[in-house]
Amino acid sequence: MHLGFSSMNTADDPAPHLLAKTLEEAGFESLWYGEHSHIPVSRLTPYPPGGELPEPYKKMMDPYISLMAAAAATTTLKLGTGIALLMERELFSQAKTIATLDRLSNGRVVIGCGVGWNQEEFENATRLPFKRRYLGLKETVLAQRALLTDAEPEFHGELINFDPVWFEPKATRPGGPPVTLGAMGPLGVKHAAQWADGWMPVDVAMQDVEQDIKRFRALVSDHGRDPDAVEITLVVMSPVTADLLKSYRDMGVHRCNIGVGMENWDKPEIVMPMIEQFSRLIPEL
Repeated sequence: MHLGFSSMNTADDPAPHLLAKTLEEAGFESLWYGEHSHIPVSRLTPYPPGGELPEPYKKMMDPYISLMAAAAATTTLKLGTGIALLMERELFSQAKTIATLDRLSNGRVVIGCGVGWNQEEFENATRLPFKRRYLGLKETVLAQRALLTDAEPEFHGELINFDPVWFEPKATRPGGPPVTLGAMGPLGVKHAAQWADGWMPVDVAMQDVEQDIKRFRALVSDHGRDPDAVEITLVVMSPVTADLLKSYRDMGVHRCNIGVGMENWDKPEIVMPMIEQFSRLIPEL
């Protein structure tokens, strides 16, 4: 099992090139940056965990530019979006950004994505219907795969439609970087099992991690796919210990992503000591 590191990626956090180099040297497999292009001042959509929205949400930098800086400072570290809001960007421009990052990093990109939770943010950025956002995300991913693979890609879905185009560069792999879906509800988990290259749940939001993983793998099989080919990236919000990570490894988790935790998002000074602390666990995994 691999260990990844997640960051809010604000201007107050350790710079991407420094953070990435430190992670690679410490033995971490990957670095993950989330995405919010903006946060509406309106609070009609409640913050899912409850309470006030943490301030760092308002300060997040662009994940792709930050990951390019991380790529330039490293050679093997994988570069993940955790998570990207793919529907909140123009399709062709976003696909070109991802393909370019994939090319310039020699194929180290992993796209973690989700449908988003903030309706006002979503509707500011796209004309796709919020109530059909899982279909919108599926079509966005499938259309992107065509752009990054086919010689003269085209796509004809219910929500996304375009005739053949010329699009370059292509990705380093057919279909583009692997796409892992961050989803917890029944509909989202169903979509992950149907078409995603991976599933990215959060451990504290699961009733029983082991049983939920077993149900997901069975659902993947029900859709005629090989469960071993669909990676599980578990976002670890529980207190991290060697025994906890080993238990997740034994459940079939491919990768655990850790970070400073919501309560410490505004404390960048603890990031480097945390990396040093948890790097000691990596040889045991």
